[in-house]
Amino acid sequence: MKKVIVLTIMLLSLSIYAQNKKEITVSGQISEAGSSIPLEYATIAFIEQNTENIAFGGITDKKGKFQIKINPGIYSIHLEYISCETRIIEHTNYLKNTDLGNLELKPSSEMLEDVVIQGDKTTVEIRLDKKIYNVGKDLTAAGGSLSDVLNNVPSVTVDPSGSVALRGNGNVRILVDGKPSALVGLRSAEALRQLPAESIDRIEVITSPSARYDAEGTAGIINLIMKRNKLAGINATFLAKTGYPETGGGSGNFNYRTDKVNITNFTSYTYRETPGNSFVENHFFNLIEDPTAPNGVRNDPDSYIQEDREYDRIYRGLTINSGIEWFVNQSSSITNKFLYRASNIDNKTTNFITEFDENRNAVSDNVRIDPNKEKNITRQYSLNYDKKFENTDHRLSFDFQFENSEENDNTRIIQTNSSIEELVETAIDQQNILLQSDYNLPLSDNYKIELGYRGIFNNRETAYLVEEDRNNTIITNTDLSNTLDFQQYVNAGYAQFESKFGKFSILLGVRAENTRITIEQKTSNDFNKKKYTDLFPTTNIGYEIGEKHTLTLGFNRRIRRPGTAFLNPFPARSSISNIFQGNPNLDPSYSNVVELSYLNKMPKLTLNASVYYNHTSDVFTFIDINTGERVAIGTDANNNPTFVPVISRTPVNLDQSDRYGVEFTAIYNPTKKWRINGNFNGSYYDIKGDFENENFDASDVSWSARLNNKFTLPGEVDWQTILDYRGPIRNGQIENEGVFTANLAFSKNLFKNKATLTFGINDLFNSNVGKSTVSATTFSSYSEYQWRIRTFNLSFTYRFKQKKGS
Repeated sequence: MKKVIVLTIMLLSLSIYAQNKKEITVSGQISEAGSSIPLEYATIAFIEQNTENIAFGGITDKKGKFQIKINPGIYSIHLEYISCETRIIEHTNYLKNTDLGNLELKPSSEMLEDVVIQGDKTTVEIRLDKKIYNVGKDLTAAGGSLSDVLNNVPSVTVDPSGSVALRGNGNVRILVDGKPSALVGLRSAEALRQLPAESIDRIEVITSPSARYDAEGTAGIINLIMKRNKLAGINATFLAKTGYPETGGGSGNFNYRTDKVNITNFTSYTYRETPGNSFVENHFFNLIEDPTAPNGVRNDPDSYIQEDREYDRIYRGLTINSGIEWFVNQSSSITNKFLYRASNIDNKTTNFITEFDENRNAVSDNVRIDPNKEKNITRQYSLNYDKKFENTDHRLSFDFQFENSEENDNTRIIQTNSSIEELVETAIDQQNILLQSDYNLPLSDNYKIELGYRGIFNNRETAYLVEEDRNNTIITNTDLSNTLDFQQYVNAGYAQFESKFGKFSILLGVRAENTRITIEQKTSNDFNKKKYTDLFPTTNIGYEIGEKHTLTLGFNRRIRRPGTAFLNPFPARSSISNIFQGNPNLDPSYSNVVELSYLNKMPKLTLNASVYYNHTSDVFTFIDINTGERVAIGTDANNNPTFVPVISRTPVNLDQSDRYGVEFTAIYNPTKKWRINGNFNGSYYDIKGDFENENFDASDVSWSARLNNKFTLPGEVDWQTILDYRGPIRNGQIENEGVFTANLAFSKNLFKNKATLTFGINDLFNSNVGKSTVSATTFSSYSEYQWRIRTFNLSFTYRFKQKKGS
């Protein structure tokens, strides 16, 4: 913590010694073209020359007049008002007090009944270092969750279990507004299903992150940008939704801005029923150690276990995200934000288990009913201070964020042919503190340095209690019950240098991260402490071949740290014969990534092609092990108990992996009413390593493709179709089959474009089913998993003093 204080003092000193130039005043009046009516609360924004950042700004008074103090320099001025077209005054050098006179804004065509709106912004914007996905333009995600949105983003895939992967790599760092957030939750896959799509403005996919970002995430970063309106006055958006299977709810996005404050609030409530299903068949070779048998192994007759599961889930969730930004003066602001999220989830899993002999004759059966109630509460407070100096590229910011998350999960498991009921309770209490400071210093027009610090301090306690009700007598199962305390403190500092000369632009950086991890398993009195410091260099080089042709080369080093679930050695049972068990000896995994990209912007077509290479050491993988334990599931025809083997899935470190890949993204606009974008990613994956004298070398080719087509039909009805295919892939023991999905949506603007009605079908062919096969020495396993069946969604959006897409 001393390092944090010293760095903070240094950065504050820099801000004190930085001297502002003499301010000048730019004044004028804004009125409506044609009527000459003064426009109150029109917004004036001074945009700095070299970036898209707002340097200074203000609003008009009742007479449409404004007077704004700025530092001398070159700016473009953006003038905005509800129901009017934005007017831009191109870059001008302001050196003295200036009166711009009367500036007229034309009424927006969206407010005129006799003007047809043709087209809108492209869904995907390609930049040198990232792809930006505009959520507001995606009809298929309307009324859905963030998981639905991500499943439509180029380079990103979401499997049937909700796990997110970037270019086929599941270790993705998910940030909100550039920082870790409680919105991602304790378990990111579940949290992404709960976060409503309408709360997100855009998504940044960053495959070659610079040093300013955390080094966590070997695949890269997905940065979620929350909606935040900058227009003056009061404006809001309201959404109501319904669907089948039963879905209901609504949300409101409210914004109020004056020249001194900007107040925002997003509130959402969702009710959703999510039926699903799965199927598992385990084939046991029944190789049993026997010293009297040849080779010490006796081969008993094979046996089979089938599990058919039905999932009935009901989710009720409330999200409130509020903030107030205070503009202290023209160059500094303070922002306070508060997030509250609460959810109640009722899950009922019915598992039909059948045991077969070697001739596939049923020997016994069992029904396991697992009713589960889960409650989650998350609170997060954040404070930001932002200071701009005389040059708008010269700035200093501080961030503080505190988060507390609680999860309580209660289950009473009932099994037929058993007088014992299991009572399982999981309680998670997590606290996160984030401290961050960033300082940007331009050395000249073409050179800039950036320094920063980020500290993330995570404390998490997981209590897992298993009790057995034996004829109304409660007995604690000490073999499964446990309490784990996990602490992870990461202190990081970075420095990077940015330069532009001629056709070249260079961004060089290095990040140092010190990690301290403490794992205390209170039940078994095991204590483990790890500490390591790493350097993560980054390089991004751009070359402008021509006005619309660009080459970029990126290199970065990344890390994957194991979390609590991966480290907890106590087993968690997902069914009577399947458990998940962590590995306390798991080490972090490191990746070196190189990427070469080409960007070509043509009038109607934008092409982006990339080749990349990822080398990972101590790579994480999951292996399935026959534990040798056998549990009773019922009785046979002679009333004798029958037993089945128990399979354990656990994470381990293998030696290394290499991934060679190529990716293409294309955006094509044949007409103003027709837009097509497609994405293809193919890679060769090679993994090597041994665990407990068993070799897990594997290699395979995988690929995925996505086609997004949006067309405006007669009657100004927008029609969008998204086709997605994730190819098969083999990884160690596990071979996953390919999955094809299709989403369809229609949208129509109403009430002079103040409202929008959207109807969508997710998973049109009900084909989003994950199928996989595990091949081990003593058994094989085939499984199918469908998290959610096909859904129908209807949503109605009404905008109050906002434009479509705001």
